[in-house]
This record gives sequence, structure tokens and C-alpha cells, in this order.
Amino acid sequence: MPGGADPWDARSGKWLGGGRSDDSASPTEGPDGSGTAALPASARCAGPSPSAGAGGELPSAPSASASGAVRPGEQAGGRGTGSAVADAIAEPECGKRRTPAPRRGAGDPVKALLHRHRELCERAVDPLEIAAGLEAHGVTDRAAARFRHRDVFSLAEELYARVARNGDPRPEPEPLPVPGVRTGWVLLTLLPGTLGAATVAALRLSHGQPRPLVALGGTLAVALATRATLRRGPLAGPPGTRPWSTASGTRVWTLWLLGYALLGDGLLDAVLTGGPDALPTGAPDGPWPTATAPVLALTLACAPAAWCAHLLTAGARRRLAGSRGLRDFTSAVKPLLLGTFALFLGALTVLLLLCGTALREPAAYPQALALGALLLLARLLTVHHHRHAAALALGAAAATEAVTLALPSAGRLPGCAFLAAPAQTLVDTWGAAAVPALACGAAALALLPHAVRILTQASAHAPTGAPE
Repeated sequence: MPGGADPWDARSGKWLGGGRSDDSASPTEGPDGSGTAALPASARCAGPSPSAGAGGELPSAPSASASGAVRPGEQAGGRGTGSAVADAIAEPECGKRRTPAPRRGAGDPVKALLHRHRELCERAVDPLEIAAGLEAHGVTDRAAARFRHRDVFSLAEELYARVARNGDPRPEPEPLPVPGVRTGWVLLTLLPGTLGAATVAALRLSHGQPRPLVALGGTLAVALATRATLRRGPLAGPPGTRPWSTASGTRVWTLWLLGYALLGDGLLDAVLTGGPDALPTGAPDGPWPTATAPVLALTLACAPAAWCAHLLTAGARRRLAGSRGLRDFTSAVKPLLLGTFALFLGALTVLLLLCGTALREPAAYPQALALGALLLLARLLTVHHHRHAAALALGAAAATEAVTLALPSAGRLPGCAFLAAPAQTLVDTWGAAAVPALACGAAALALLPHAVRILTQASAHAPTGAPE
């Protein structure tokens, strides 16, 4: 045993082994006699002790003799390196490979999504409703990949399956209900056009003082019939509480646009020429001429508009049941939407031709087609739970027409003649019909991309609808 600061050599290592024979290697003596022999496998796998050196090896430390002498390197009341080695040798599980501890946050991501949308999953009666709801909340196919699913539809199927309670199995999912054709709403869509045609015929047959009363009564009857058409059938809005300001604004802008189609062109011509000098008489050759042919065609167009809305809803429901991804559904519904939109414009063109020929009036194709396209897009968005954009588009078109009528009147004030110049230039170049054509056409063109983006989403055609 070395004394003082002398290093341990091979002979000192034999002393540490407690007088063991050479054929049994010492726990701390290696074959090179350095005193740092390799420990048994059970001791090596324990890893370095807290007192290991920089190289990660256990320092060779003396152990206690059989007489109970204190080991060199061990302080009174403490444990030395030899005790750490002995603990490592005695470790029963040390020979096995350790399993790394699981990382935090590696839980089930679908479980967190289910907890976040539990109300939607419990209320849904079909996985497609869950898919539509997830899409309405911004979950796309790319986001579904983070939940280890190829698309939103497969993620919705797992959520639908996992929300079922034990002992209460859910019924097999059924295809989304496709709205059928009912005689009630079919006849109701014909009522505005029928009353409009009766009103026009009564105006042509009446003379003198009864004409204003006939016009007022006929207008009120057509308005009530149109309101009933928009409350039942394919053109009916979503059930539930409606924002009062949005609904009222939409009605006001729609009435203004229809009123301008009837009286606006004649009023603008009268304002630019210094009038109007008298109230409209309802006759096309009066001092304030009215355009009854385009308005009558628009009232008759309630029927094709309802049929187009029905075709869009039914076709979208069928494609939603057969789609396996949001992109597939969008690609399938976009031609359907554009086809029904073109079908309505074609039907409105035929009605304008028939009304213009029957009444012997100009059909006013540009402004009537622009207004009809704007009204159809706005109504489709309203039916599918998106009424704010429709209200904005209708309001912008109505404001443009109102400003165009107000500027010539304001130009009559002293020093304000320049205000009437834009309207006068527009009418002199393209005529009075250019104002509603440009106003409604620009609003319809601005609303069309938004309608294509919204109405080709699965959430717009789910039975429960998307949150507004």
C-alpha cells in the first residue's frame, strides 16, 4: 500500500484485491496493470459515477480491508468511489438496455382536436358534417397531415368513430339528404311573375286616376309574393336569428335596384334635361318613361332562379357524399356552379326577349342581365350562410346609382356645375342604360370570384351549414 502521494502500481492493485489469486482478475485491475481494469458488464453499464473524471472513467480507489480500515479516498461519514462501484455492480437491472424516457408533448394529436371540437363531433350524424365543420374552422388537407391523415375526410371519419360512447354504437352513416322537388315551392316561384304580368296588363288597360292605384297595388302584391318565394324552397335563407342590420340593408338595396330598373333611366334623362316636370304615369311614352319589360322579366326569373339553386344544392350534396377530399369536391362543384349560373343567364335572356316582344319595349339586355346576375349571386350566398358579402355588393351598386342621380341635381347649385359633368359625359357617350349596367355589372364581377370560392367549399353545403 503506497504511502503519502505515491501512485498506485501493479503491486498496489494486488493489495486492493484482498489477496485474491492471479487467475481471478481484480475488480479494479486491468490486464495492463494500470489499476483501472474493466469492470464486469453489470458494473460498466451503470455509467460513470458522480466522482468520475473528465474522461468518464471510474478512478481506481482503494477498498476497505477485511479489518474494517477506512479506504483511501473515503471521508468519514461519506461514500467514496469504491462504494459507487459496488452499488453499480449490485444493480440488478444494469445488464439490460435502458429505454429512453418518452418526450413531452408526444400525445395523441387527434385527441386534442376532438376535445377542441367535441360539440361538433357529438352533434354530427355523419362524418361529412364533421369534415364540413372542420373546414369551416380552417382545417385543410395540409393541416390534416399534422394529425397523421391524408385529408380532412379521413380525419373526420376518425373523429366520428372516436366520439361514440361504449355500449351506444352510432348508426351507419347515411348519405346527405338531397332536397326534393315539392309542388308548393314550384308554384310559389311562379307567383311573382304571374302577378307582375297581371299588373302590367292592368296598367295597359287602365287610364286616368286608377292607374297610380293599380300600379301601387300591383307593386305591393309582387313584393309580397317575392318575399314568400324567398322564405320557402331553394331560395329560402338559413334558419335561425338573422342580423337585423344585414337583412334590412339587403332588402333596401334590392328594392332600390329594382326600382331603378323600372324608373331610373327615365329619371336620369329627365334630371339631365332640367326635369322632371311631372310624376311618372306608367306609360312608356310618358314624360317620365318606365321600363316595364326588364322588371317583368326579372319577376318571371324567380322560377328559373329557384330551379338553378335547387340544382346546385342537390348536385353539391351528391358530390359531397362521393368525394374523398376537399380538392376533389371543389373540382367537382366548380363546373356545377358556373353551369347553373350560365343556365340562369340564358333563361333570363329568353325571358327578356319574350317580354320585350310582347310589350313592344326595349328589352334592356345589358342592365337587366347585370342586375339579374348580381341578384342571383347575392341570393345564393345568402342561402348558404354568407350574407355579408352579398349585402356589400348590393349596397355598392345601389350607392353608385344614387350618386349618379344626385350629382346632376347638385350641379344646378351656383358654382357646382362641374358635379354634373361625369354623369352627363357618361350618358352622352353610352346612354342612360350605361349607369345600371356598369354599377350592377361591376358588383356582379366582383362578387363572382367570392361566390366561386365560398360555394365550392364543403362547409357551404353541409346540412348544418357553416358559421357566419
